[in-house]
Amino acid sequence: MGLMIEGTYHAEDPGPDTQLDGEFQRQRATIRNWITADGPFTPDAVRYHLYAAWNCPWAHRVLLVLALKNLPITVSYARPRRTADGWIYDAEGPFADALMGVASLHEVYARARPAYTGRITVPLLWDRETDSAVSNESADIVRMLARQFPGGPELCPPDLEEEIDRWNALIYARVNNGVYRAGFARTQEAYDTGVTALFETLDEIEARLATARYLCGDRFTEADLRLFPTLARFDVAYHYAFKCNIRRIQDYPHLWGCAREIYAMPGVAGTVTPEIYKQGYFSKSPLRNPLGIVPAGPVVDWSGPHERHLIG
Repeated sequence: MGLMIEGTYHAEDPGPDTQLDGEFQRQRATIRNWITADGPFTPDAVRYHLYAAWNCPWAHRVLLVLALKNLPITVSYARPRRTADGWIYDAEGPFADALMGVASLHEVYARARPAYTGRITVPLLWDRETDSAVSNESADIVRMLARQFPGGPELCPPDLEEEIDRWNALIYARVNNGVYRAGFARTQEAYDTGVTALFETLDEIEARLATARYLCGDRFTEADLRLFPTLARFDVAYHYAFKCNIRRIQDYPHLWGCAREIYAMPGVAGTVTPEIYKQGYFSKSPLRNPLGIVPAGPVVDWSGPHERHLIG
């Protein structure tokens, strides 16, 4: 993943950031403005454009909100595999940038902040009206789109916000980021710590979903939405490429049922691209996949009955 220092892009080893003990450390987002009625970024969907990538789970969160709320925010999708230039775009076709016509995402970051220092990540929400970046923090984008724009499910109702935030914190640390703590670990001890916490938390979620339709009860919320991108990638990518192979999501009857119920919601299936996930997670890496061979399988059937209406 590329890095900009004082506005200059530097290509670097695509391996993860790790601490001295070999544990993966994710860097924080640094562009964090907010959409509010008072502005300068107001809740008018047509003024915004999203930079995303199909294989990025953090971008997937935002794509789910766009789909569920049917928001007319335009999207530029980066090519599935990063290069030395990071996330890149074609001159035309499905992986072209229709807004600025850039060849790489770091050009957009340089336009947002000429002296930007940090990683070049998706999602990035852009405002056409002020010609500036709103945010590159997926959690903030999800919450602001959910709260500031009408339509679709109420993803963060005030009476459930505390419970939603509790699930979000647990799932981010141990599941969303937990698969990376296992997959990017550079010592046996760091891997053991990450993979153990991951599956302990999946077991906890499975127990919760055995008695409740969703994480916070009978209502689909932001907590379920933020869990789903990891579930969508798990059996085709994380289970194999990241050595998260104690169990598959399909081995958890309630978790797998909940995942299929979310998949069946209007618009969600169109955000799930298993073949692109495999291209991304099995891309050439000296640590994880030196030859860059992308496996043919597995084939995961998301269309089966989930029977979640019988729970809770």
